Amino acid sequence: MEEDAAEDLAGRGIDDDEAVRLAAAGERKREAAGDGDHRDDAGAGGLVERRGSVRGRKRGEAVEDDDDQGRRAGDYEDAHDDDGDLQKPHARPDVGSPTRVPHPIAPMSHPFRIVAPPEAAGQRADKFLAGAIGSLSRTRVKALILAGHASRDAERLSDPAEAVRAEACYALELPPPEPARPEAQAIPLAILYEDRELIVLDKPAGLVVHPAPGNRDGTLVNALLAHAGGSLGGIGGVLRPGIVHRLDKDTSGVMVIAKTEAAEAALAGEFQARTIERAYLALCWGVPGTMEGEFAGAIGRDPRERKRMAVRVGGKPALTRYRVVKAWGGALALLECRLGTGRTHQIRVHLAHAGHPLVGDPVYLRRVPAAAKSLPEGLRRRCLDFPRQALHAARLGFRHPASGQALAFETAPAADLALLIAALDEGGR
Repeated sequence: MEEDAAEDLAGRGIDDDEAVRLAAAGERKREAAGDGDHRDDAGAGGLVERRGSVRGRKRGEAVEDDDDQGRRAGDYEDAHDDDGDLQKPHARPDVGSPTRVPHPIAPMSHPFRIVAPPEAAGQRADKFLAGAIGSLSRTRVKALILAGHASRDAERLSDPAEAVRAEACYALELPPPEPARPEAQAIPLAILYEDRELIVLDKPAGLVVHPAPGNRDGTLVNALLAHAGGSLGGIGGVLRPGIVHRLDKDTSGVMVIAKTEAAEAALAGEFQARTIERAYLALCWGVPGTMEGEFAGAIGRDPRERKRMAVRVGGKPALTRYRVVKAWGGALALLECRLGTGRTHQIRVHLAHAGHPLVGDPVYLRRVPAAAKSLPEGLRRRCLDFPRQALHAARLGFRHPASGQALAFETAPAADLALLIAALDEGGR
């Protein structure tokens, strides 16, 4: 979904203990099913113009944006050539000899062992181990403990909340990742950047992100397994790409994919903290009353049609900021949209609720807009026949999960949307 809300199990109303129980159940059933816990996202960002370009700002320089979030960015002229500057994995201790230094290490398929230092006494065991390992989330460590993969002084550790005992030797076994269930399929991808930790790509319109009923194959996940299957780390115990945010099938634009569990956790944290820089281009019917503004309205499931979202009482708070980039009379406007929150279909719902549905939107455009009457017949028909929602994720900026380097990626609208905008420009002369 284009607004990619960063909502994990807890965000969907499942408390921490229940989330852990479900995760542990997943560990015990790994042969039957892969880990499907993916997150959505939200963020804000500036508009872009060049396809596949990369740029950044000086690291440490605060940047103010519409989310009131300070950004840090860096000089990054050519991200593709900078792999050598990325942070190297932390050297892990000899697993045969316990260490007293709880620093982050790379995940391994045999036991990690550590002697708890005096200052760790009294901490929760799962929190202590997650901090010592560094590349696993606390929820993942909890699940491993509950699944029987942890010990204290060679005795099984079964309670994630047990207080750490100073000088005790803790061990955590990380089972080898299970093969990914989706089939790897050679599908062309427009890769903007790739290194050991992540992949950034320009998703075309029409490509589904996840396998699901009705779309079992031919998805972005299938394509990523074929493209990077050999370099993927085990994420949640499964060899799979880490999908930390999504775009709807018919929304085009920039996406970042994690290749390791540590990268997935770091990127998901950025999305949840709303420190991701994002901008969308949206072609809508009519022109908002002000050149800049915002739409604020709680979004929830439409009680009459469960596949639709709606602005409604009892929904989750949602905020979309916009700027009119250009307008064609009173008929159409190209907006730059930035997200203050991240709800399902947020841009599409807010614009439709405000009386400015997206051109081509198959869900939220229900009738011929009155604004269409002011267009010449040919252009009117071309806009009404546009086969998908006219929405493009134009910019994505984030901090590299390993190096901390600020990265920003920009792409131009997909060819069909670019041609429609060009036709509007030509017809408006």
